[in-house]
Amino acid sequence: MILSDKHIREQLEKGRIKVEPCDLSKQLGAVGIDLRLSNSFRLFKTTHKAFVDLTEEHFDIDTDLLEIPDKERFIIHPGEFVLGMTIENVELPDDISGRLDGRSSLGRVGIIVHSTAGRVEPGWKGRLTLEISNIGKLPIALIPGMRFCCIMFEQVSSPVERAYKGKYLGSTQPTASKISEDFKGKK
Repeated sequence: MILSDKHIREQLEKGRIKVEPCDLSKQLGAVGIDLRLSNSFRLFKTTHKAFVDLTEEHFDIDTDLLEIPDKERFIIHPGEFVLGMTIENVELPDDISGRLDGRSSLGRVGIIVHSTAGRVEPGWKGRLTLEISNIGKLPIALIPGMRFCCIMFEQVSSPVERAYKGKYLGSTQPTASKISEDFKGKK
């Protein structure tokens, strides 16, 4: 069951769901809370390797962390993929999950907000890394602080036995893939 604005507000007031900082008068919608784009971006560099081996402990995808100064824009070019982050810190209890979704207005100009990671597990705590792509034909200026995506909340049938304690818990900046941890001890 997706929570309505009424139930989201109740869960926030009880402290069961936390979305901070948040101005509900501007960010709360009928079934979710709009999240804003931070000024931190992780850019991927071209590598000298022919492919990425996801099983290598430190697979070679070089990235740069870029902090955009206040009131400046980040230009994402056609075909480009970057990691961004929400301004808001999100915390979920063990019986509510989140679903991240892009805004239609951004999709209509070719901006994809998440490639695959739209689910926010029960027990999550931290800022959300965004997998941003420009599939349009023109460069687009992204404005830090803009409403960029929405998080909807779903009641889980019962409290989960395995709340999220994964490798991205507590993220404070756009975090590159840690998938190699999935392969430790399996070679």
